[in-house]
Amino acid sequence: MSAARDPRPLTGEPLALDLLNTRWNKEGVTQDLLADTAGLTVWLASNGLDAAHPAGEDVLRHVRQAREALKAAVDGSLEEGAPLVDAVLAHGRIRARLTAEGAAEEPEFADPAWAPAWLAARNYLVLLAEAPDRIRACAHEACILHFFDTSRNGTRRWCSMAACGNRAKASRHYARSKES
Repeated sequence: MSAARDPRPLTGEPLALDLLNTRWNKEGVTQDLLADTAGLTVWLASNGLDAAHPAGEDVLRHVRQAREALKAAVDGSLEEGAPLVDAVLAHGRIRARLTAEGAAEEPEFADPAWAPAWLAARNYLVLLAEAPDRIRACAHEACILHFFDTSRNGTRRWCSMAACGNRAKASRHYARSKES
């Protein structure tokens, strides 16, 4: 049985932001990929997490909790989001090891159902350490998607130039032509 197609307009962002992007607006209505375990299966598969972490109700509940924690941190403030993200991170840890290939770190979980949620929260910490100013929400007023700005000069404004960027340009053009 093949996995269902991912219906989201923006995929491929770092795991933390990809989890936030499991909610998006379509024709003025907010869609939620994590409405059920079928959507969770799609999200896990799109992030290569499906083999090790089967979608169940516990995993879904934990991933939703992580999404709300990340939303508070990204769209609100670190002060507001920190205790919520920390609550997710409390369910796992990094185990440092020495292997034949050298130093290694691997996550460990008391309850494996927390793994996808923990990995997303941990990824957010990595993004904060790497470039916190490049974690962005789309500038289009009707869009709720997030992205990590990898542009050279760090000036990306839209989740997608083809979608939101084009809509904004068309709106400005329409407003200018209406004034004339």
